[in-house]
Amino acid sequence: MKHVSILVPEGECSLTTIEGTYQILTRVNDWLIEAGCDDLFVVQLVGLGREVQMKEGRFRVFPDVLIGEVSQTDLIIIPSVHGDKQKILSDNQPMLDWIVERHRQGAAVAALCIGAFLLAGTGLLNGRCCTTHWDFAHAFREMYPDVNLVEDKIITDENNIYTSGGAYSWLNLIVYLVEKYCGREIAVTCAKGFQVDYQRVSQSPFIIFTGQKNHEDAAVQAAQDFIEKNTHCKITVDELAEKLIVGRRNLERRFKKATGNTVMEYIQRVKMEAVKKSLETSRLGVNEVMDRVGYTDAKAFRTIFKKVTGLSPLQYRNRYNREYV
Repeated sequence: MKHVSILVPEGECSLTTIEGTYQILTRVNDWLIEAGCDDLFVVQLVGLGREVQMKEGRFRVFPDVLIGEVSQTDLIIIPSVHGDKQKILSDNQPMLDWIVERHRQGAAVAALCIGAFLLAGTGLLNGRCCTTHWDFAHAFREMYPDVNLVEDKIITDENNIYTSGGAYSWLNLIVYLVEKYCGREIAVTCAKGFQVDYQRVSQSPFIIFTGQKNHEDAAVQAAQDFIEKNTHCKITVDELAEKLIVGRRNLERRFKKATGNTVMEYIQRVKMEAVKKSLETSRLGVNEVMDRVGYTDAKAFRTIFKKVTGLSPLQYRNRYNREYV
């Protein structure tokens, strides 16, 4: 038997990831029995208190046991958490200590979506890879610079620690864990039963690049504005530095510090967002779209686009443009 502890942290967290994980794992038990096997998962909701209120009191969750009452756990599931991350860490410090101790005793730990913030608060992710929702990538890096965030990944698996990408990517991680514990056949049944496309490996096609604007560097802000207003032009770092009357090295250093991107990375990402928007909303051909953002090398353009989105321009258009559905 595998004892699974689905955590119910204090504060705002995703009811969907709590209830959904419980539902999937208990349904897997049914499929195992139907296949002539013994059931595998003993699933408990584990909290710091007997009752946790969420969504301004609209919902209440009653954990099965408190952390001090858990006699055995093989897998700890951390749900997605919302709100002030520092407050969540503070309110759940005893739970963080418990996670660390149980991991030292051999328990696996899986964080769903932005539950990665809570997991990172234990220190277990320091020096290791993890993923989370792409929209929280900059905030995560600022809060946890010692963690190697790979925001394009759907799943990470390292040292008995697992994380998932944004929003409903947690379903992919749960099916991945089902395969680890129950084998491929049951995982396929699970994926079909819950209609999960669990072969996805990247959340790049879903990322919307908006640029980091929450800083006070006026020169960097001016550079960002110029880049975003001139997606049709070929822009160089030297041109930007000259325009802003700032040394190139100084601009590159300040830009990276303020935005988390190099100047050239930022230019590419802004141009690719413009391309994505055109592919989503117009009937322009790929070469026409390429020309509109100042690219003349078709091979280089397609390489960069696929690096950013995980798809070719044609695949992206066919997925997101209604007229091509």
